[in-house]
Amino acid sequence: MSWLPEGFEHPARLDLASGHHLRPIRADDVDIDFPAVMGSRARLWSIYGEAWGWPPATMTPEQDRDDLAYHEDEMATAGSYNYAVLDTEERHLLGCVYIDPPVHADADAVVSWWVVDDEVGGRLDAALADAVPRWLEMSWPFTTVFFGVESVDDDPEDGPEGDTGDAPGKASGSAPT
Repeated sequence: MSWLPEGFEHPARLDLASGHHLRPIRADDVDIDFPAVMGSRARLWSIYGEAWGWPPATMTPEQDRDDLAYHEDEMATAGSYNYAVLDTEERHLLGCVYIDPPVHADADAVVSWWVVDDEVGGRLDAALADAVPRWLEMSWPFTTVFFGVESVDDDPEDGPEGDTGDAPGKASGSAPT
């Protein structure tokens, strides 16, 4: 059974009040993704490291390209979604939004996002916190969303890993940063 209704087509773009936008990430984004990830690696590891083992300290551009290709393939098969957070000209990747199927039965999706260190607490971070929950409500077929990070190895009986303190379906104004 799929976690999304048959025939669902994911949104191609979300424009943000900050002037930035989201679009599905592609393998050829590696030249802007790699510096964003590695430039914020310590903080990203504190968010995603335990659950996903990402981003490794020794990640190479080639490994990043492979990871992005994997995400691109997942989107093509509706396995999960990774949206790049981009400036208007798409010269700078400034973060990502992840929309994944839940490990736990009490949510329709698990959503998290990050921004580069320079944007934490800034206008872009605030724009994501405002827009993403509304976008999920209006453009996605979810009624309950868990905002946080789950490990693919999580046992539903143990409760969610990386919990942000929010109840499923209720955002506190931002995802983990």
